[in-house]
Amino acid sequence: MRRTILVVEDDHGLRDVLMRGLRDEDFDPVPAPDGATALRLAVKGPSAVVLDIGLPDADGRDVCQAMRAGGLLAPVIFLTAHHRLTDRLSGFSAGGDDYLPKPFHLAELAARLRAALKRAAPPSAATAGDLALDAVRHIVSVQGTQVGLTPTEFRLLAALMAATGGIVRRRELVRAGWPAGAQVHDNTLDQYLTRLRRKLREAGSDRTIRTARGVGHRLS
Repeated sequence: MRRTILVVEDDHGLRDVLMRGLRDEDFDPVPAPDGATALRLAVKGPSAVVLDIGLPDADGRDVCQAMRAGGLLAPVIFLTAHHRLTDRLSGFSAGGDDYLPKPFHLAELAARLRAALKRAAPPSAATAGDLALDAVRHIVSVQGTQVGLTPTEFRLLAALMAATGGIVRRRELVRAGWPAGAQVHDNTLDQYLTRLRRKLREAGSDRTIRTARGVGHRLS
């Protein structure tokens, strides 16, 4: 089945190129020229989003945050002419899953989309104590109550649950949570784990994420 890709790009020429190229790569692209249109179309549940940061009516990072707040779990790949590390980090903080600087080759975008879609699909259902991971709906619940997680938080927790109490090395968590080649600083992973601990605690779970110094982390 062809997967729907929401293409948010204000440059008419580039948007047409993306539409044609993604169709050739067996995707079903849906165009959006601005942030307002993107937010309206995002509620239809695309498989992934290709999102330009420099939109005429909004910063793409703000659009991504609004999509996440509206419940979007699909991978988001940012497109931008900016190449600075701070720009990449701000994109990840806004809820993005990958970052592709312009100019780029369409084949690379297609490959990144396939990789992001593969990562987004949880490998299996899992339980740990009062935690239950639902592989179909892509959610985690505590005694039936859903825990609101971002896609990256979900992938990190899924990796910890899959280890069934064993230690997961930090580099393995980074590979589980972020795309290949992403520059993920130690404090970025720590911030995500801190948020996960807080969300599990606030949900009343009997599970928490513990640190094995110099080695990694485990769910216990």
